[in-house]
Amino acid sequence: MKRIFLFVATNIAVIAVMSIVLSLLGVDRFISQAGLNLPMLLVFSLVVGFTGSIISLLISKPMAKWSTGARVITAPSSSTELWLIDSVRKLSDRAGIAMPEVAVYDGEPNAFATGAFKNSALVAVSTGLLQSMTKEEVEAVLAHEVAHVANGDMVTMTLVQGVVNTFVVFLSRVVGYFVDRAISKDNNSGQGIGYTVTVIVSQIVFGIAASVIVAWFSRHREFRADAGAAKLLGSPQPMMKALARLGGIAPNSLPEGMASMGINDKPGFAALFSSHPPIEQRIAALRSMQ
Repeated sequence: MKRIFLFVATNIAVIAVMSIVLSLLGVDRFISQAGLNLPMLLVFSLVVGFTGSIISLLISKPMAKWSTGARVITAPSSSTELWLIDSVRKLSDRAGIAMPEVAVYDGEPNAFATGAFKNSALVAVSTGLLQSMTKEEVEAVLAHEVAHVANGDMVTMTLVQGVVNTFVVFLSRVVGYFVDRAISKDNNSGQGIGYTVTVIVSQIVFGIAASVIVAWFSRHREFRADAGAAKLLGSPQPMMKALARLGGIAPNSLPEGMASMGINDKPGFAALFSSHPPIEQRIAALRSMQ
């Protein structure tokens, strides 16, 4: 259910590094040396914005394993692990995707699915989830994660993140250019200290605003994954029971970079940045399917 500390963190890191490198190479200066070249700036922004998203997507699975300490089940060592493998295989067959890797990691109740491709994904559950839920409830959580994979949510999130990254890079440089011209003695400059400082500040501000958009989309996909789980299981009841159980457990957080990959539900103003809608709303949406 939760998906993005590493995705977002890697995005930010790649964009920051690329912006710095390209600036040192004079790309920013070339874009504005004879007045702001908007088409060139847009191309620059697309390259920087989507590169971060794509790299984050490609390394999402190994980074998820590393950050959680997830152990992929290659040879089941217990009846629980055998049941997990069989359950995921059954659900993935119904969803029409290849069998994902199945992993278990130590921690409080949580679960996630990730991976760059539908037919090469990872589904992981925590030991806390296995210990605190019934098999029917765990199967519903697994169905939810398999639905995420079948829906291609990681690829879609990459596209959404790439688009908002592009606008963040583009708008921050437009603002930086005009601020620098407003404060610079050389009206043809557009590349002084005012530009550099404004771009950095603007990227932070616009990046925060962009994260609200990404979080909104993430919450929307959770409803789709819940509905997908209901379809895979033939009834919304198991998913409703699982969500009700999770609502009483208050699941622990995954590593910061994987917030959108697991279970979370932030109250108040923080809800704007939550990757998951309130559990009550999710249960109500499932109830309407009956």
